[in-house]
Amino acid sequence: MGVTRELPTLAAGEVDVPFVIKGYEEVVTDDTAWNEHAHPWHELLWNERGASTAVVGSQVWCITPTLGLWMPAGRLHSASAVAGTAYRAHFFRHGTTSALPDEPVAVEITPLLRLLLERLEEPDLGPRSRSVTEAMVLDVLRPSSRALLVQLPTSALLRPIVDAVRADPSHQRTLTGWATALGCSTRTLARAFRAETGTTFARWVASVRAQHAVRLLSRGVEVEEVADAVGFRSASAFGAAFRRTTGTTPGRFRPQ
Repeated sequence: MGVTRELPTLAAGEVDVPFVIKGYEEVVTDDTAWNEHAHPWHELLWNERGASTAVVGSQVWCITPTLGLWMPAGRLHSASAVAGTAYRAHFFRHGTTSALPDEPVAVEITPLLRLLLERLEEPDLGPRSRSVTEAMVLDVLRPSSRALLVQLPTSALLRPIVDAVRADPSHQRTLTGWATALGCSTRTLARAFRAETGTTFARWVASVRAQHAVRLLSRGVEVEEVADAVGFRSASAFGAAFRRTTGTTPGRFRPQ
């Protein structure tokens, strides 16, 4: 049985803090959800193990050991993680300057960034070394083009499609099939998808499948099983589609 944690909604900078960057880590023992909330500081979310999800409005972001999420201060978001996920969060005092925008954005957790963040957790790190390391963290933070992001359509017209595909990413019904089922034209659905998601129906489905695949891969599920779960007849076909969507291989998300 899952648990829900309640966190407050605070405006950016509402609480003054003594740190520039502060780390937190936890392994969740149950399926865990966090209510919609907002922090007074910026937050970098990533995982040591497993995959988790953050929802910002109609955006669904997948967070992994190699792909984190920058959450600006004051931005409303909710989150969830399955039991066994080892997640990391680094809080950045409001007002710190980096190359990241004032919007949620994916951040690649490079080996260098990981080492710098881990150095900040050393108990005997002196003030000068901490200041230098914090400056280096802020210097290397860069947005990633490999976001595992799904933009959820919100109209009543597209809701049946969204619900069906997210419930079963192996769903094979085409846009033409959906148009017939919903009693409208294929062109109408195609236009609605483009307007509400900024992409095509096929690419949106590919993103939903990629997110689901990453969650399974991060749990150690074999690639062949993952391929079947997201609607592919072979691991090679799945791998090719996964690379087109994410820019990397499925193996990158499997536990080391």
